[in-house]
Amino acid sequence: MKKKLLVLLLLLQVSGCADSRCFCQVTGDLDDCTCDVETIDRFNNDQLFSKLQTLLESDYFRFYKVNLNKACPFWTVRSHCGLKDCAVQPCSPNEVPEGLRSSSHNKYSAELNEQSVECEQAGHLGAVDVSLSDETREALLNWSKHDDEAERFCVVDDEESPDSQYVDLLLNPERFTAYRGPEAWQIWNSIYEENCFKPYTIKRPLIPNLFHSSSGSEAKTFYSWLEGQCVEKRAFYRLISGLHASINIHLSARYLLDDSWFQKKWGHNVSEFRQRFDSELTAGEGPKRLRNLYFLFLIELRALAKALPVFQQPSFRLYTGRPEEDRRHKEQLLHILQLARSFPLHFDETSLFAGDEKEAAKLKEDIRLAFLNISRIMDCVGCFKCRLWGKLQTQGLGTALKILFSERQIEALPTSSSKRPSFQLSRQEISSLLNAFGRISTSIRELQNFRSLLAEER
Repeated sequence: MKKKLLVLLLLLQVSGCADSRCFCQVTGDLDDCTCDVETIDRFNNDQLFSKLQTLLESDYFRFYKVNLNKACPFWTVRSHCGLKDCAVQPCSPNEVPEGLRSSSHNKYSAELNEQSVECEQAGHLGAVDVSLSDETREALLNWSKHDDEAERFCVVDDEESPDSQYVDLLLNPERFTAYRGPEAWQIWNSIYEENCFKPYTIKRPLIPNLFHSSSGSEAKTFYSWLEGQCVEKRAFYRLISGLHASINIHLSARYLLDDSWFQKKWGHNVSEFRQRFDSELTAGEGPKRLRNLYFLFLIELRALAKALPVFQQPSFRLYTGRPEEDRRHKEQLLHILQLARSFPLHFDETSLFAGDEKEAAKLKEDIRLAFLNISRIMDCVGCFKCRLWGKLQTQGLGTALKILFSERQIEALPTSSSKRPSFQLSRQEISSLLNAFGRISTSIRELQNFRSLLAEER
């Protein structure tokens, strides 16, 4: 009798794990980190998530300027998605706060804008027959632009371009649009195969579907190769994999469950989530990708913590032209960044690019250019809503990387507002940084919801 009871208990344990196969391996310490999954869950879900979402609903962050009409620089996009859920509704001019619509170059600080004008005027008054030629002036502007772009890990849309439009992110949420098939596959295939430092002879493990099957030997070969790479290239792959996982979680959590004449109902699709993350249905890949999501969370959280001095500058404001709201939202932002800094188990970025100085500089540039290329691929996405959120999230991650590897410039920030900062972020970079992290934070929170839904099915 005791033996039968013991066998029954074992079977129940195995069955329970099978129902939650998505999460059986998503626990404990993360690779190349001193942190664990459970610490991140508690920090994000109990302390950070609600505060961050409240901030992202403010006008400074909800209105994002983007050019969705750029041509794909790599291949011909035959047609754009005609599905109605792929469409993006841009804002009319009167919907956007006047402070955001102003044509000033640095929209995050009215004081800095005024100082720039005053400095320019003073320069003209103090000039003594040493005016620059048009050619020299243009060359200096190009040098300045080159210096700025040399720090960036992603393409930033020209905010002054007539093709750039403001989009209300709250009215154009990231969710399932039915954009899939060969064109969507081509986007991710190009990212992984051409930009993750993998030789073509090494086949990456794929989730089985109609287009391909999976091979256990290929997975072993791939992970053996990956573990043999330097920590920087391993980290790069895991960031891309984590971003991919986060996007798939959003699509599963805001899935079109009912589309009738009377209503559209969006919600959690457990079956879709399982297809993307169940260990058995994905040949073991799903849980690995979820663990990479936690790694991505750590990287972006560390960037926010390191950026605190940038936003603490007296001249910095979340400028929308509404002084009282701007002041309150800056306080909320600083509170979130101080909370991020208080996290006990941060990723240690000093472990990256720590070898020979010349080799480290070359490796950093290789990684910067690879991510820059990935940000360009976002202009090849056929679904406009997917393109919007793809551009925002790659730009946000690129801004996080820019912050992580600009430690000296951030440490050298002047204490006086009369001096030009040694490190700056554009409004577009600030907005994408916080919104992208908001997406990652939401993904971590949604995993808790899917855990509960899967448990209910037992």
